[in-house]
Amino acid sequence: MIAELDNLPEISFIDDITLDDIQSQMQLDYEERYEALTGKPCKLRRADPAALLLYACSIQIFQALLYVDRAGKQDLLKYSYGGYMDNLAAIRGITRLDAQPSVTTVRFTLSAAMEETKTIPAGTRVTNGEMYFETDEYGEVKAGDTYVDIPCTCQTDGNSGNGIAIGEINILVDSLPYIDSVENLEVTTGGADIEDDEALAERIYIAPSSYSVAGPDDAYEYYTKAFNQSITSVRVLSPAPTEVEIRFLVADGDIPTQTMIDNLKDFLKDENIRPLTDKVDVLAPEQQSFDIELAYYINKSDMAKSESIQNAVDTAITEYIQWQTYTIGRDINPSELIKRIIAAGAKRCDVTSPVFTPVAGNTVARMKTKTVAYGGLEDD
Repeated sequence: MIAELDNLPEISFIDDITLDDIQSQMQLDYEERYEALTGKPCKLRRADPAALLLYACSIQIFQALLYVDRAGKQDLLKYSYGGYMDNLAAIRGITRLDAQPSVTTVRFTLSAAMEETKTIPAGTRVTNGEMYFETDEYGEVKAGDTYVDIPCTCQTDGNSGNGIAIGEINILVDSLPYIDSVENLEVTTGGADIEDDEALAERIYIAPSSYSVAGPDDAYEYYTKAFNQSITSVRVLSPAPTEVEIRFLVADGDIPTQTMIDNLKDFLKDENIRPLTDKVDVLAPEQQSFDIELAYYINKSDMAKSESIQNAVDTAITEYIQWQTYTIGRDINPSELIKRIIAAGAKRCDVTSPVFTPVAGNTVARMKTKTVAYGGLEDD
């Protein structure tokens, strides 16, 4: 959940009432009413038939109150989910993004240079043996040339088409004369499953910025994320008046391919998105590398759970790497690393690398090497 929503106060439409509260109140009401009608004092015990009946009823009443609480919260972005969130989105003219196919660029190479132009029809299929891609547009190998590069899209929506390494899409499905080989020039990327609630909630939250015709950074962020739900971190900068520079990362903090960059650039050219005076450029973020080198120690009093602490520390370091490298412009901060390791149960942590390093707004941190040593148990 985005910080703006996560930081909102928790609310309850039933005043945080609990099952115990309902049971106590129902028993008290029964006892008071019994005494009022009979003139005799009444104190129900748990095994009394009337008490058992009240307890059974209280469960159903509490369940109904939970439904009331949930119904109220579905009008609030912080709590909404599923179809309820879709209806909230519709109020602002937003719909959940459908699953998206992955994309790449494929090179079609002739067996030899020809004297005449050879054509590659749009929709020509290639595969790695599992996932099928097809050319987005008509292509030509000019006379005297030996190859042409054509953008291709996966025929299966979703992230299952992502991550196919360079050169692995090397089978031509639709036979073409004189084509000797095919291969993808980029790792396939951009595929995404149907937009999840967290991503949709963020788009709903920043949607009002898209109403502006002045090109605020939030509007460009909104439209960039509306292009493809696999896009995560977005940074909008203005290096000069009327110039807009958009840099972004895709799922798992990956650097976008040139094909995806070009597709987003074309999407943002829409006159309903780009103000007339803005010159918009879409780029991959610059990269600033760092190493992790550290040793950590565990209190001797925690000997019995040493193994679980070591596992927790490993998890904390992995989560730190994600925190550090999944967001553009985030300074390289060893204090965050130490905080997470101590929270995982370590006594102390000696970090040799990284050291605090500012990261420019157009740059993302990238980890190069990781060396983590467990130093053993120490006296408390």
